[in-house]
Amino acid sequence: MAGRRFIVEADGGSRGNPGPAGYGAVVRDGDTGLIIAEAAEFIGHATNNVAEYKGLIAGLRAAREIDPDASVDVRMDSKLVVEQMSGRWKIKHPDMQPLAAEARTVLPRSQVKYTWIPREKNKDADRLANEAMDAGKAGRQWEPRPLRAAAPAQAVPAAEPPLEKAAPKAGWAAAADLGTPSTFVLLRHGETHLTPEKRFSGSGGSDPELSEKGRWQAERAAEALAARGSVQAVVASPMRRTRETAELVAARLGLEVRYEEGLREVDFGDWEGLTFAEVQERHPEDLTAWLGSPRAKPTGSTESFTTLTHRAGVARDKILARHPGKTVLVVSHVSPIKTLVRLALGAPPDSLYRMELSAASLCAVQYYADGNASVRLLNDTSHLR
Repeated sequence: MAGRRFIVEADGGSRGNPGPAGYGAVVRDGDTGLIIAEAAEFIGHATNNVAEYKGLIAGLRAAREIDPDASVDVRMDSKLVVEQMSGRWKIKHPDMQPLAAEARTVLPRSQVKYTWIPREKNKDADRLANEAMDAGKAGRQWEPRPLRAAAPAQAVPAAEPPLEKAAPKAGWAAAADLGTPSTFVLLRHGETHLTPEKRFSGSGGSDPELSEKGRWQAERAAEALAARGSVQAVVASPMRRTRETAELVAARLGLEVRYEEGLREVDFGDWEGLTFAEVQERHPEDLTAWLGSPRAKPTGSTESFTTLTHRAGVARDKILARHPGKTVLVVSHVSPIKTLVRLALGAPPDSLYRMELSAASLCAVQYYADGNASVRLLNDTSHLR
């Protein structure tokens, strides 16, 4: 199956040239023009050209992460980078040569083409580069934000845009003429010994196996999904409890399991294995901050819900690219599943705290060709009764 078509817009800047520098890059869906991934980083003291090349590399890597078979149209306002990467200009500067070589290794040359665009048409990448430099000035690194539907990329060369119909609203009537949607059946793993006591169990802890009850729950889920007969692929978090759940279900369905790193649970740092009450007693200020902001991290962790939202969104787009119009069983954890549901609803980050998600429960989300989504099921545990 041919890969998707992406547009990568990349930019870099240096305040001083050389001076404090950063880059930004966006990946757009080639058909809709909507942004599906962003990358940015403060890189310290460097030149504009170095920052531009690093932005290019980051954009190509983000595209590869979503679909390694995609064809990519790179659009940059750096004439130097575009001409050098297109092979029309020689690369003489010793700082540029290794960066250009690295960029060429990200994706096969046959999948990538380069186009120069004027600066005013590269505003999103420029914005991200400046956000990264601002973050560096403040002594921190840039953090991704939840992606929302963004303005489509302008065609190159620019032309008078056609009149557009209003985007359909998500819901039952939205997909009438949009073809077969892709469906995620979202299965939370079965119980472990930590689940009944509601202890934090993320990706930085002991990676527990399913308990006896957890295996029973996974088997009941397998029976229910086999009876429905609609699942065509299985993708799971690589953690032990999700692997075991996915393998039990996949064996019943006669399917193989593909693992996706972006579906793993959040790293809860020093909170791993603790109850909510124990965290409240030992780390009250950090807990309050975490409950109040999606950018706050658990004590000792490097991950916030903002970070999770970014990687869960990338994982979602990769799965959709591999299985267009298919029904995919996605076996994951509380936080990633709630995040995918939240994104489908367009709900605010604090809605995560207003959803119940039981062990071995099922949710379902459908994704349509226009970028809309519809939540069809939430926390279904009827198969466990």
